[in-house]
Amino acid sequence: MALKARALYNFQSENKEEISIQENEELVIFSENSLDGWLQGQNSRGETGLFPASYVEILRSRSGSNYTDYSSSPAGSPVHDSFYTTPPNPGISYQGSFEDDDDDDWDDWDDACTVVEEPRSAPGTNGHPSPSLQYPAAYGHHQHAGYHPKPALERQDSMSSSKRGSVVGRNLNRFSCFVRSGVEAFILGDVPLMSKIAETYCIEMGSKGPQWRANPHPFICSVEDPTKQTKFKGIKSYISYKLTPSNINSPVYRRYKHFDWLYNRLLHKFTVISVPHLPEKQATGRFEEDFIEKRKRRLILWMDHMTSHPVLSQYEGFQHFLCCRDEKQWKLGKRRAEKDEMVGASFLLTIQIPTEHQDLQDVEDRVDAFKAFSKKMDDSVLQLTNVASELVRKHVGGFRKEFQKLGNAFQAISHSFHMDPPYSSDALNNAISHTGKTYETVGEMFAEQPKNDLFLMLDTLSLYQGLLSNFPDIIHLQKGAFAKVKESQRMSDEGRMDQEEADGIRKRCRVVGFALQAEMNHFHERRVADFKRMMQSYLKQQIVFYQRVSQQLEKTLRMYDNL
Repeated sequence: MALKARALYNFQSENKEEISIQENEELVIFSENSLDGWLQGQNSRGETGLFPASYVEILRSRSGSNYTDYSSSPAGSPVHDSFYTTPPNPGISYQGSFEDDDDDDWDDWDDACTVVEEPRSAPGTNGHPSPSLQYPAAYGHHQHAGYHPKPALERQDSMSSSKRGSVVGRNLNRFSCFVRSGVEAFILGDVPLMSKIAETYCIEMGSKGPQWRANPHPFICSVEDPTKQTKFKGIKSYISYKLTPSNINSPVYRRYKHFDWLYNRLLHKFTVISVPHLPEKQATGRFEEDFIEKRKRRLILWMDHMTSHPVLSQYEGFQHFLCCRDEKQWKLGKRRAEKDEMVGASFLLTIQIPTEHQDLQDVEDRVDAFKAFSKKMDDSVLQLTNVASELVRKHVGGFRKEFQKLGNAFQAISHSFHMDPPYSSDALNNAISHTGKTYETVGEMFAEQPKNDLFLMLDTLSLYQGLLSNFPDIIHLQKGAFAKVKESQRMSDEGRMDQEEADGIRKRCRVVGFALQAEMNHFHERRVADFKRMMQSYLKQQIVFYQRVSQQLEKTLRMYDNL
């Protein structure tokens, strides 16, 4: 029975089986039963297809609740055992992989599987953009059946109940990321100091302000040879990737679900860091060559950002992901990462900040400037994504078709000149016929060109859409900390709070402020390098392309010289 629904977030379709939906758009749902977290229905434009179940709410006329929340339903969503109980992240096409079923044995190892296809090496041709990224919220992940961590909110409540609460007012919205992340508890001093903190992340003052201390052992990691493999005697199939870190130069093989596990450990741990989003999932066609190559390209960019980040690159869980080759050690390291206590608000305890004084108003002004910048950049990245995607569509379809029409028209002229043999010039006829074939070739060249230039541009823009979508929540954490400082200072001035407690709140706010500024600094550093590389690559490939087109036309022109 068809049901009415409303879209909660924007979603951009990635293939012909999916349809795009816009926030607040009215939809028709054909069935409430979702398939791997996807629903089938019709949008307001009459298009029929699939869209994420957790991106919509079903409207009911008589019920205590007017919608069905798929984001917390194991049967209705591809994300399970979520750390948070808030709505899904509208900025991420579901992380994880549809080949990674819930009944899958997480601890299977790639070297016990059977390779059924050779590694794919040809570039793909899928140039569609990622969904529009807006506001990060909850992140789901697959967990081993034997491990069920507490939600972050529950953990923070237990911490704060063991200590006298601060007299500073608490945020009553428990779903606010400021509360949910535990940063409010940290600012108010309700996160207990651990007896021993084994890890430390340092922030230094650089020429452009606070910055993360560089990784003393920098490295890069290649992502190669996506290979289709099977297990259970061919019943299940998946793609594995060969990863080779430069610091050990010994490859490991990882599935997308392993990337997904790592990604969610990073989200759970690093509260104030913009963790790059993984490449999106796809409802159908996950073994098609175009999709596999597109995912590989984007995993390469994801890995480059991971290894370049001074904090993320040193994370023990990331090093375990890159280096572990032994099955027993893999399981131990995985459990150790899942039991890590220095996550969320506790991660802030591991940060060492400079002694230099920073005026909080100056920091707030700097954050406001970055907030305005990131919003403008997000809009412009989305605009360029849409333009580049449309250009890909024209290259593959419109341009090729128009050049084919032109080529056919020249061919028709040549054929007509053969109709009266006494006046026919074979040399001219052949030259015109060859001109027609040349333009058909040029059309094919246009159709093939996006894989050389526009795809890299779209891959880079997709990565930055994800990075930018993380900052509203991170900035919100800093804004919440600023508010607590101002409130505590006012209460101190009125004699309702000890100055020592107010100073403690200000000191902890400095930690959050320094971390955000360091993250802003790193973002700008990477942005300059990435967009320089993206533009240089695009222009170089454009020059090579038009040189090839010019060579084809010059060769054809010479056929007319001696007529």
